[in-house]
Amino acid sequence: MREVEEFRQKCYVCFRPKSSCMCTYVQKIDTQTQFIILMHPKEFQKTKNGTGRLTHLSLANSKLFIGIDFSQHQQINAIIDDTNNNCYVLFPHKNSLKLNTQRMHVGKKNNVIFIIDSTWPCANTMLAVNPKIDNLQKVSFKHSKISNFQIKTQPNEHCLSTIESTLCVLELLNTHGCENIAKEFLENFLQPFEKMVQYQMRCALDSKGQSVRYKIPYKKSSFL
Repeated sequence: MREVEEFRQKCYVCFRPKSSCMCTYVQKIDTQTQFIILMHPKEFQKTKNGTGRLTHLSLANSKLFIGIDFSQHQQINAIIDDTNNNCYVLFPHKNSLKLNTQRMHVGKKNNVIFIIDSTWPCANTMLAVNPKIDNLQKVSFKHSKISNFQIKTQPNEHCLSTIESTLCVLELLNTHGCENIAKEFLENFLQPFEKMVQYQMRCALDSKGQSVRYKIPYKKSSFL
């Protein structure tokens, strides 16, 4: 009974059940770049699997907003309209700034990257109803990594979760001198995500101790 009660209790920091709280594994990174995470409500409802909140908790200079239509959102509009900010949105586009070879603005202005935490269809919908965000300079990257999100089926083998995509961005910003993040912080950035996956895999063991891989039609975004 005590175990059931503990499972039902929720951590109101990582929003996971207290029995699988990942807060102890989070190591906040200080960045010059500000990250604005726009979480689709469906992602918020999937708190046992969501990595957007873990991303937010791992970045000291970040904000997280839940919703779909942010066109009248005062805080978001204020960030975009602030002339001291250079705002970008992480999303693939033929005219996107390719972080592998191109550097974001470096100067007196603040760099701000909007990250959409949702599935591909939902991300497209969010951009469609938020023209102010859709009109921002898009940034993207190429990679050869394979997602460690073993509990979910990805659209293709190179699709990454939100936190994995964010790590790619941080590594590239470091390479271009836009950030100066210590190597050990980057190496530990995915620890809460990895511990979450390990916990999920343990829960997925069947009665014979054989690993069960879930096949869920829900798919995470990837920024290629």
